[in-house]
Amino acid sequence: MYAPGVTVLVPLKPLAEAKSRLRGAAARHEDLVLDIARATVSAALAAEGVARVLVVTRDSRAAAALRACGAGVLPDEGRNLNDALRRAAAAVAGSGAPPGGTHAGAGDPRRRRLAAAAGPVVALPADVPALRPAELSEALAAAAGRRAFVPDAAGVGTVLLVAAPGDLLDPRFGPGSASAHERSGALRLAGAWPTLRRDVDTAADLAVVRGWGVLREGVTA
Repeated sequence: MYAPGVTVLVPLKPLAEAKSRLRGAAARHEDLVLDIARATVSAALAAEGVARVLVVTRDSRAAAALRACGAGVLPDEGRNLNDALRRAAAAVAGSGAPPGGTHAGAGDPRRRRLAAAAGPVVALPADVPALRPAELSEALAAAAGRRAFVPDAAGVGTVLLVAAPGDLLDPRFGPGSASAHERSGALRLAGAWPTLRRDVDTAADLAVVRGWGVLREGVTA
């Protein structure tokens, strides 16, 4: 096991804004986005070593639905995805929002001590609905105490970012995030983990997970 007591941060845009490339794939787009997030959160909560899942969102409907699944909620107060995750990780560590600047405070010893006391933190996008809990646990174990990431099925994006215990998350999500995380010093984890690596961005991705029996049309997660 990577470390006990892992906090999983799951960022989620407002449902009306999220997953624009999936628009038209279901009759009710917001319901589909919520079902994807609900399945992701439920799987993460069931993974060995995970102590809690905190959804980072400003969408009140999503917050209520995911609380009902057992997740906690942190407000999304970031300027963008990476800023929201840095602020959420700082809140978990009890240090409040980081100061301005993309990587401000990364070497601050006080923030590192707070991070160590708070326990391990990882970031998991809200769009891996086929996730098997065992795959998440295996990926956490493979990190073995190092800052690491799991690329998506295409090898371009990132489906899991793991902070080294006691260190900062330092997220670099966005286009080409796998390369960005690797350049920042994170270890690329090469496990197969097909359900973890299958994020759902497009109708083709959705068809794959529906073929696995997940998110079947007309069935909510």
